Parts: sequence; C-alpha cells; structure tokens
Amino acid sequence: MPEWARALNTGFLRQPAVSDEETADRLSYVDLGRTLGAFDGGRCVGTFRSFRQEITAVGGAPVVADAISNVAVLPTHRRRGLLSGMMATDLAAAKKRGDTVATLISAEYPIYGRYGFGPATWGTDWSVDIARAALDRRWSGPEGGARVDLVDGTEVLKHGPELYERFRAAQPGAVTRDERWWRVTTGVTKQARNPFVDPFHVLYRSASGEVEGLLTYRVDEHWNDAKQPQNTAVVRDLIALTPSAERALWTYICSVDWITSVTAERRAPDDVLPLLMGDPRSAVPTTQADFLWVRILDVVAALEARTYAVPGSLVLDVADRGGFTGGRFRLDAEEHGARCAPTADSADLTLDVADLATLWLGDESAVRLAALGRVHEERPGAAATADVLFRTSRRPWCPDSF
Repeated sequence: MPEWARALNTGFLRQPAVSDEETADRLSYVDLGRTLGAFDGGRCVGTFRSFRQEITAVGGAPVVADAISNVAVLPTHRRRGLLSGMMATDLAAAKKRGDTVATLISAEYPIYGRYGFGPATWGTDWSVDIARAALDRRWSGPEGGARVDLVDGTEVLKHGPELYERFRAAQPGAVTRDERWWRVTTGVTKQARNPFVDPFHVLYRSASGEVEGLLTYRVDEHWNDAKQPQNTAVVRDLIALTPSAERALWTYICSVDWITSVTAERRAPDDVLPLLMGDPRSAVPTTQADFLWVRILDVVAALEARTYAVPGSLVLDVADRGGFTGGRFRLDAEEHGARCAPTADSADLTLDVADLATLWLGDESAVRLAALGRVHEERPGAAATADVLFRTSRRPWCPDSF
C-alpha cells in the first residue's frame, strides 16, 4: 500500500512521500480485492481501485454501480496500455458481479470515452457578490414556524445520513454517502493528508420540527485597509428536501454579517441560486463542466431501472467496443416503468454505449447528439421521440466527488 499510494500521489502531482498514518488510513477503507496496480520491476507505476456504490436513476430507483477512483499512471509509463488493462480487468469483474453501471469523476475529458463512459451530469461553481444580491437585509429567519439552527458535528451525524438518503431517493444522479463520508465531514475520522478544519453546520427544521435541510460552510477572515470586512463563505454542502428549506439555507448564508461573497462548488447546473437573489446577476458561474461519467454494463437493467416522461417505444442499436452489453434492444416505456429486451426489430436509433450513458439520466438531448453525428436516426423523428422519453424537467445532479 505505501508503494501504491506513492504512485497515486505522484500521478496526481502531490507530494509523493507516504506516511505511516496515510497508509493506515487507506487500509481502513480501501477494498484490496478491488484495488489494482501496474508494476515494473517491483515498482508500482499505475493505480486503480473501485468500490460499491448506488446511483439514483430517474424516478428514484437505486442502481448498483462500480465506482472507479484513484486512477493514475506515472508519466514514465504513459501510452503503454496500463490504464486499458486495469480498466478491462475491473469492468469485467463488475459485469460478473452483476453491476448495472460503472461511474467515475473524470479529471480529463478525452480519456474515458474510449472505455464506453459518457458524461451524465454537469456541475456549476457559483460566486455571489452579496452587495449586489439585493437581499432583504432585515431577514431574521424562515417564516411559518420553521427555523434554522447552528449545530455541531454530533447533530450532523445524528440527522445528516437519513436526510441525505431521503434527498438521494428523489435526485437522479446522486450517489451514496457511506458512514466514513459522514465521519470525515464531521471530523470524527481524521485524514492524514487533509488536516480537519471544523466547519459551520446549519440544519433547517420545518414547523413540525422535521429536519429538511443541511448546510455546511467555512469562512475565511479578511478585512481591508479601511477596516471593512471582506469575508468569503465557502459552501461545502447544501442539501434540501423542500423548496422552503432550500430558500431558507441560501438566504441564511447570504445574510450572515461580515460575509461579502459566497462561493459554492459542484452545484446542479440548473440550481435556483441565482433566481433567489434580488439581482440574479450577482451570482456568477465561475466553472461549468461535465462531472459524473457513467458506463452502462447492462442495457436492459439500466433502461428498466428508470422511469420515462411519457409512454412510448424505441428500438436502440447499441455499439459496445468493450463487449459488455452491445446489441439491439426494444424499450417500451409506460407511466410507472418500462420493459426492455433484445430484439430483431429494425432500429430507430443507432448509437454508442457511451452516448446512451449520456442520455440515461436525462441530461442530454438525442436531437443534439444526432446533429453532432453521434446518434444516427434510422427512422425520421426517432431522436425527437428519444428526447420526449428520456429528458427530465430538472437536470440530474451528483453533489459528491469520489
């Protein structure tokens, strides 16, 4: 593990030295049976690991995913097929286990399409100029008997996991947060390479006392030469079950005294944040890019797991160079589910498995992909039919990196 971690750190341009504490930390959560390394003369020159994850499909069904992380190849050993070998080994094991999809967060865009992955969610980073936000500075809390409370990590551990599971059940693209995620977030479990800084936590409770939202943030400490505060609040996490909770938590963080700007990372690309401001232009997107990538390993299971906007049928001819799930499939969508099965019927659409992954969570348009030549209509109007079936009213969102 120390040699593997050294290779990982080197690949990610971090200080390569590995302490005993870092080794112990990794061994406490890494599944060695799903951890791969490429070696040259006894030296680790490539790293790769995966773990079990669930991702929420459109409609709320949890789908088992092979979550891939810690992928690195040393610069001395690039372009030798090491990543391809590790990827093929892992995906074959995932297929054998019966995992429906594989997931990853792509550090670079061009790498993973050739392995059948497609970008399935996008994320946006925001910066809010509080002086221009035109908020009601007299705001003292939510209305109707609801309340926001500053709490410590113990309260977050008590309420956060259940709250997030309820959120995840309604949010396509959201992935599981395990016990370790919550223990690291609250400082119960310390990470050797990342010293813990205690954040602020805020819970939103409805008038009935039910916890419906959680906000976690940190604040820097800057004052200008004229003794004026110029503090920035960095939102690390904000999840809400109701529009009221979402509005209250955003309004709270934008109303704290001395805070002149708020930044928020990895928000949904159609987040309501800017429209909550009196002046939406006060919220500026600083980054907007692809985030969660998906690789479908079982077309039938993936398409049957989700719901569809309207009833309809579509025959898809799916190419899969990896050999895991290609073929022709008939999708029959109904109000409360769908049936999908291999078929010999004539295809309506021909596409690569990576492009099907991009469509799966409802974020991309088949019509747009057809204009790019990535989806081919075998029947006129089939791409528009796919859009009516697959697209969602709100875009999918994955709040978490892994």
